[in-house]
Amino acid sequence: MDKEKKTTKDRYVEGLGRRKTSTARVRITKALKNSVIVNGMDSKDYFKTEDQRRLILDPIMKGLPAGSKWSLEIHVSGGGIHSQSEAVRHGLARALVKSDETLRGAMKELGFLKRDPRAKERRKFGLKKARKAPQWSKR
Repeated sequence: MDKEKKTTKDRYVEGLGRRKTSTARVRITKALKNSVIVNGMDSKDYFKTEDQRRLILDPIMKGLPAGSKWSLEIHVSGGGIHSQSEAVRHGLARALVKSDETLRGAMKELGFLKRDPRAKERRKFGLKKARKAPQWSKR
């Protein structure tokens, strides 16, 4: 009986985003004001540059109608700081679509739901890097 009566604080939607080796778990909750917490820190402390902060909030700024307020709790791991911000964008877009299916078309058009498959290629035996061969000499 009590399980049916959940407060809005307990109700969140989770989306998983990935890029290269980064993984982001994004939980969104309807709120009175926007707040973004990344790994227990404020987003301004975690993502230092304005470009990275803009990147993680792109799905909210471009895909949602103005005036919608969300509280974001994000856990990211792996990779570098830029690929983490792209993983957060992917996870946030997925969570928003899960919460409201009508946003799917807009998010797909903006390209936020596509997982970017580019990653570093593995090093092959006998080569210096993935494709770079040792210098060849005739004699």
